[in-house]
Amino acid sequence: MIPRLADAEPASRIHWLSLLVAVAIMLTCTFYPLVMAAPDGAVDHVLAMALFTAMSAAFVRGVGFVPQMLVWRWLFSGWTCFVALAIAGWVKFLH
Repeated sequence: MIPRLADAEPASRIHWLSLLVAVAIMLTCTFYPLVMAAPDGAVDHVLAMALFTAMSAAFVRGVGFVPQMLVWRWLFSGWTCFVALAIAGWVKFLH
């Protein structure tokens, strides 16, 4: 049986690296949206989704919120942010 709640109560505190990554993604996508464009000028939805997934996970982790349910804790973790950034880099590299 898979537990739905985590065993230990995590300490919630600001995680500065995650918060800085989230703010960097936010500012980059706001001030230079062409970073999410494909070579033909169309929007690359996979790249945008990967960047915004990384930004969301980094913001949630960065402000110190740690969900109790394991599924949400995994989805809003630093590892999810890292994987989403790796996917974004891979998609951008393919172009």
